Amino acid sequence: MDKNLKLHGFNNLTKTLSFNIYDICYAQSKRQRQDYIEYIDELYNAERLTQILTDVTHIIDANILNIARQDYDPQGASVTMLIAEHDMPPPADKISETPGPLPDAVVAHLDKSHVTVHTYPESHPDNGISTFRADIDVSTCGLISPLKALNYLIHSFDSDIVILDYRVRGFTRDIDGRKHYIDHKIHSIQNYMSEDTKSAYDMIDMNVYQENLFLTKMILKDFDLNNYLFGVDVNALSDEEREDIQWRLRKEMLDIFYGREVD
Repeated sequence: MDKNLKLHGFNNLTKTLSFNIYDICYAQSKRQRQDYIEYIDELYNAERLTQILTDVTHIIDANILNIARQDYDPQGASVTMLIAEHDMPPPADKISETPGPLPDAVVAHLDKSHVTVHTYPESHPDNGISTFRADIDVSTCGLISPLKALNYLIHSFDSDIVILDYRVRGFTRDIDGRKHYIDHKIHSIQNYMSEDTKSAYDMIDMNVYQENLFLTKMILKDFDLNNYLFGVDVNALSDEEREDIQWRLRKEMLDIFYGREVD
């Protein structure tokens, strides 16, 4: 969009950033799997998720209108926030590709559209693999951009795999009545990631530029078995056991990353 463009009334474009974030773990026994689910369920309970989403609204400079949250039995949680654009949004030419802040540098507050998160802890008794998934949507209208919250959300969870898409929907009009279907330049979601985020993950893009639809898949590069064991001492495992567990974990990650069973 031309930086000198003047809009006719409210910016009616809807910008939605959606995440699927996965944390993978190996828990050997039934008791260990239960303990992992309880641990992750407590770590990301509705109260903690509310704080994360509150930080997100601060980052994108909006205001919170309403909060609904719920913890579920036996596990899982959901939080939904209605938000609205701040009274003094940034001008269109200030929406840039500058990466948003990391978790230790959060300032501001938020207002309009909506932000939601739902969690899905699960495990399987046959292979010892437990998986925690968080689905997050940040949907805004006006000039505020959900892309500013990108890095914060990735770093707020123990993200082994992140699958995210960004889409701009609808249109807005300039004062001459011409329709505009996007109001900022973007070639890839990666344009809005910090360097430490990009260096930590292998990533692939699948973008449909004609539809203003951008998809990026991310998988963590480093694989340290110690980071994936819950209630299991790596030193108590034989070399064969370590190799088997590592194969199971890596296969689970690749299955999720590619969206299919990987041999």
